[in-house]
Amino acid sequence: MGNSDVELIAHLMRRAGFGATRDQLDFYAAQGYEATAEELLNPVDERRMGDDLIRRFHPELSGMMGPNASGENWLFRMATTTTPLQEKMSLFWHGIFATGYPKVIHGKALSDQIRMFRRHGMGSFRTLLVELSKDPAMIIWLDNQDNHKGAINENYGRELLELFSMGVGNYTEQDIKECARSFTGWTIANREYMELRSQRDSDWPYGRIAWHFEYHPEDHDDGEKEFLGQRGCFNGEDVIDIICQQQATARFISRHMYSFFVANEPPVPEWPDTPPLDEQAIQQLSQAYLDSGYDITAMLRVLFNADFFKSRSSWYTKVKSPVELVAGVLRLTGEFDRPRREILDRQLQAVYMGQFLNNPPSVEGWHEGTDWLDTGSLVERVNFATQQMGDANKPGVQAMISNVAANAVGPISPERLVGECLDQMGAMSVSEDSRRVLIDFASMGGDVALGAGNSDEQSRRQIGAVLQMVASTQEFQRS
Repeated sequence: MGNSDVELIAHLMRRAGFGATRDQLDFYAAQGYEATAEELLNPVDERRMGDDLIRRFHPELSGMMGPNASGENWLFRMATTTTPLQEKMSLFWHGIFATGYPKVIHGKALSDQIRMFRRHGMGSFRTLLVELSKDPAMIIWLDNQDNHKGAINENYGRELLELFSMGVGNYTEQDIKECARSFTGWTIANREYMELRSQRDSDWPYGRIAWHFEYHPEDHDDGEKEFLGQRGCFNGEDVIDIICQQQATARFISRHMYSFFVANEPPVPEWPDTPPLDEQAIQQLSQAYLDSGYDITAMLRVLFNADFFKSRSSWYTKVKSPVELVAGVLRLTGEFDRPRREILDRQLQAVYMGQFLNNPPSVEGWHEGTDWLDTGSLVERVNFATQQMGDANKPGVQAMISNVAANAVGPISPERLVGECLDQMGAMSVSEDSRRVLIDFASMGGDVALGAGNSDEQSRRQIGAVLQMVASTQEFQRS
């Protein structure tokens, strides 16, 4: 397979995952692009750092009572999983169905929500909305436990329509009220102690009691309602059925998906007045949503195989979110072969860059794209990436240095050294300006002397320094 094909697969892995090492790209290249995309969409056997290991060596990641541990736990999984698209889609939904610690005050409930995204985030959108409506963290976040027959609370009904499914301009204030009436009686309750002990995902009986969904039929308003032009004695699932049928829902989810995987759209509040960047792409994704019966995987299959996704004009155009950057670097360096206390530092470094997992700034989630960049966060991003890639004690960095050394015998020019380092860091391609800066930097050390596939310590330091410099490029900060 040609280098351009490998670069295309590298683009897929950056967008559908958190990047890939050169060895992983060789494996995927042998399968081909379409087969790789299909493997991402339908993973068979996930391998990752196990929860039993994490809980044994990092107990707080079992209880998850504080604001940080749920994010640390998730970062372990992003850094080690062999099914990265599942984690990327969980991050996608977390940004849309934004739920945060300051109000929920229950890290375990927030982590359970991410598990729910993992289970349902690539299936039916209808099922996902039903599960979201039953999710304890979401119920607390948007006050549905205070939504009662005869005394409705509109918070969840409003956000379900405005930010979770359809967008402003596609419903009325009366639709919000009728939606809220339909979700009366949907609340939470505590698990009994023995039930708590019996659940594999809830084995922390001495901390905060876990929540579970509970339906109170006596508190449900079962009177007739009129919602989006349809009449009936609707409950929450009926309302979700009607929402999922709407063309506006198809477009709303399609535009989110395009913005996350292809090119940054403006923030959601601007959508009613700002047309999509690529109307044809939105129509294509919307049709896949409707034709498949609201199936997210079917939409992703269309997206990953579309020309608008594959086009070189879309490569390296999206600024990685802080979590995407951190997870991608951790996958390259191979730092976490087992639980380590350094996960606390890595999670906080993402926070310093502007993204606090399970603690978004508002119900709108995070604004993406260049909003991730300011003078402070950019320094944090570059410092993090270069420091990690400059640590030759990390197994992934050692492997990259050794691979560069093994690919040549004798002197290697600065131009070739830059090419080899770009290749090792994920078959990267960079602009002519970036390449020129990298070559100028590499030239300061002269030719690297390699012999029989081995390099002396000075040569290894030269290779490591160029890897660090690659990590400082704008292309490395983008996907």
